[in-house]
Amino acid sequence: MSALEKTNPFHKGELEAQTRAGVGNVAEWAGAFIRDFLPEQHREFHTSLPFLVAAGSNEKGQTWVTLVEGEDGFATSPDPHHLTLATSLDPSDPLSASFQMGADVGFLGIELDTRRRNRFSGYVQSSGSHYMIDIRQTFGNCPQYINERAWKRVNRTAPANVELTNALTERQIAQIENADTLFIGSGTVDGKNDPSRGFDASHRGGAPGFVHVVDSKHLQIPDYAGNNFFNTIGNLISNPRIGLLFIDFETGGLLHISGRATIDWKPNYARDLEAKRVINVQIDAVLDRPKAVSLRWEKPRDVTRRLRLSKRVKESEQITSFYLTPADGQPLEPFKAGQHLPIEVPIFGQIGNTKRSYSLSGSPHDDGYRLSIKREEKGLMSRYFHDRMNEGDVIDTHKPSGDFLVPNDNAPLVLASAGVGLTPMISMLHATAGENRPVHFIHGVRDGRDHALREEVDTLVSQHENLSSQVFYSRPDDRDILGQDYDVKGRVSAQQLMDMKVGPEAHYLLCGPSSFIADIRNGLEKLGVSSERIHFETF
Repeated sequence: MSALEKTNPFHKGELEAQTRAGVGNVAEWAGAFIRDFLPEQHREFHTSLPFLVAAGSNEKGQTWVTLVEGEDGFATSPDPHHLTLATSLDPSDPLSASFQMGADVGFLGIELDTRRRNRFSGYVQSSGSHYMIDIRQTFGNCPQYINERAWKRVNRTAPANVELTNALTERQIAQIENADTLFIGSGTVDGKNDPSRGFDASHRGGAPGFVHVVDSKHLQIPDYAGNNFFNTIGNLISNPRIGLLFIDFETGGLLHISGRATIDWKPNYARDLEAKRVINVQIDAVLDRPKAVSLRWEKPRDVTRRLRLSKRVKESEQITSFYLTPADGQPLEPFKAGQHLPIEVPIFGQIGNTKRSYSLSGSPHDDGYRLSIKREEKGLMSRYFHDRMNEGDVIDTHKPSGDFLVPNDNAPLVLASAGVGLTPMISMLHATAGENRPVHFIHGVRDGRDHALREEVDTLVSQHENLSSQVFYSRPDDRDILGQDYDVKGRVSAQQLMDMKVGPEAHYLLCGPSSFIADIRNGLEKLGVSSERIHFETF
């Protein structure tokens, strides 16, 4: 077996999907994001939730998705390799009979009000009055396409009549056509000891109606750009069985669907221009469970805030900063350095508003917000900002969110970024200027034409003794001067960060392309830095 095969976290279906999508050799760097244990922050996250989304199969081989809930604190993690759920599934649940010892399961932990989510897979080690889940793989997730909702718990009532059919009713069709949230289950059970074996529970979101009902037996689900792992698509290549879950957030009803899927890799999908692929679902079974759970969700009132573009500044050939101020003149919601701003705008040809999240690049002490956005040739939202947003225009935003934050202690900080990954780091540099701890800003970019916000960083560093910076140009041109425009020719490496002599007790915050983060993170761990001291965010 080759070294790649030994460390490769993907099965054949996922590798085929990555090849067909043309995303390169994801396995070379993805290991930094896929673990066989729950990192401490993931343990804290999952055990704080009132519910988890679970995927698995029943005795007929059908794939189903369900919601597992319990009383406050029902989820505990005795160690990084296990999660215990002090609850049991209702007999009407499609996975209740098969959620037994040795069963392969996949879970999604999601917090709709903060837009955080993480996934893990494993198998049931014990069952009965509780479930002990043995962790096989864990994944991080970005908050893209999550529609915010806050939850509350109501008194349990007697369950309503459960309905099992082989096609959608008119009422169920109406529910799907109004849904903005969907959970997908997929999986493969090939390879007994393969870490990529098992099930995956995943989230999809969009404008109401983003899932298209073709007829009572067929659905179409748009597949957007993601982390390039292709877990769901890859699973469906290996095993076309698919499970879907739509939640009635107002009543706690669960609409489960099980079927078979095919992938349209080059869709002529006029309904949604952002769809890279389309998942076509043929429905085999529909299980409708009204008032199945005790949880209820509602969208926050006044969820959006209208902001006006007061100024735009070109920072480099591809990056422009957009300064936003409140259209109503009232103070803005404060934010923490490292957080992002969710925004939504109507774009012609799209169903509903197009939503994105961009890191706030300005100081948390400023009166306004600043977004420094790179224009991506295929980026729907970035092209909208660069090509259509003029001073005076308004957009709708949500409150700043995200947990990629400066650790709250006095340990040294290393802020390492590549490309447009510098945006949250600039904000962190502002926030930590003058603190009683050293802060090192390390940035890699191709050349001077792509180097954004250089003067701002230089000014900050010159004014505060605790700040330092080092800039790497991978391909400087004749106009770039070593020692003046940049400090090192080449790319940022983990060894160079360690050469700064800040030690393994420093916090290393990384932001940039997935391959950049994977290289640095793997290198730091090999050099003795604990994974708990390494924090990262991809874009």
